[in-house]
Amino acid sequence: MKTSIQKVSEQLKSYQIRPSFQRVRILHYVQTEKNHPTIDMIYSSLLAEIPSLSKTTIYNTLKLFVDAGIMQPITIENHEIRYDADTTPHIHFKCIDCGEVTDVFIPEQQDWLSSRIPSGYDVHEQHLYARGRCPECQL
Repeated sequence: MKTSIQKVSEQLKSYQIRPSFQRVRILHYVQTEKNHPTIDMIYSSLLAEIPSLSKTTIYNTLKLFVDAGIMQPITIENHEIRYDADTTPHIHFKCIDCGEVTDVFIPEQQDWLSSRIPSGYDVHEQHLYARGRCPECQL
């Protein structure tokens, strides 16, 4: 049975990306934590394991992943870029109290968007964001 690290390594190879230890760990972190991390969050979480890790390496790695289509950047607020390894259409909801970003999936979302775009437009990506209070912060 393959470990999730081996699967991540194979995934990178399938995109013709050399699976260096740092790349594998960065992608694995974003895929498993599902916390829509910022570069600083990734850096803080992986630094103990990879003491030679730099924020520049993380930035360049994430850019490589975004360009390859493995990951998408999320910019809910102008001052903060987060990353998501789930590139399927969904809404990102950010709580204005706790700051958590969660995924909201609407099965008909892709059809809903497509049916509202005028003919002649070719949509390559979509970003839908919502802000408010999560269920826990409403208590």
